[in-house]
Amino acid sequence: MSTARHLATIDLLCARPFPAARAGSGTGTSGPGYHLAELASGESFWEDDGSRRAREAEQYEAECAALATVLEARWGEPQLFSLWSTRVRGAEGEEIPDPWRELSDGMAHAHLWRIGDRWLAVGVSTQGEVHPFQLLAAVTDIDPP
Repeated sequence: MSTARHLATIDLLCARPFPAARAGSGTGTSGPGYHLAELASGESFWEDDGSRRAREAEQYEAECAALATVLEARWGEPQLFSLWSTRVRGAEGEEIPDPWRELSDGMAHAHLWRIGDRWLAVGVSTQGEVHPFQLLAAVTDIDPP
C-alpha cells in the first residue's frame, strides 16, 4: 500500500465532477453527488485459521491511520464518524443515500473532513469474516446522515 498513491487518488476524487448517474470508474463507483474509491483491497480469508486475518486487520488499520495523519496535516483534525447507527437505520428500512449506505455496509467508523462544499471519508471496510479488508475513500457533497 502506498500513501502517496492513495493521496493522488483522493486528490483526483476531490477535483472530479460528480456524474449524473451511477457508474463505475477507474477507482470504484461514482454517482450523483459522490465518488467512492477502493484505495486498497486484500484477499479473502476462506482458508485462513484466523491468524492472517488478525495481521491484515492491523495492517489496514495502520495504513488508514497513516493516511489520516497526512490528511490531517492538510485539512485539520478529522471527526471520527460512527457508521453503526447508519447501518441500523438502513436495515430498519430508512433510505440512506450513497455513498453513506455503501460505507455503512462494512465500515464501523470513518475519518471525516469537511473540505469546502464536500466531505471526505476514509476508513477500513470488511463485509464479514471471510471477505477481504478494503481501504476506502469517499468524496461527496451529500451530508452524513
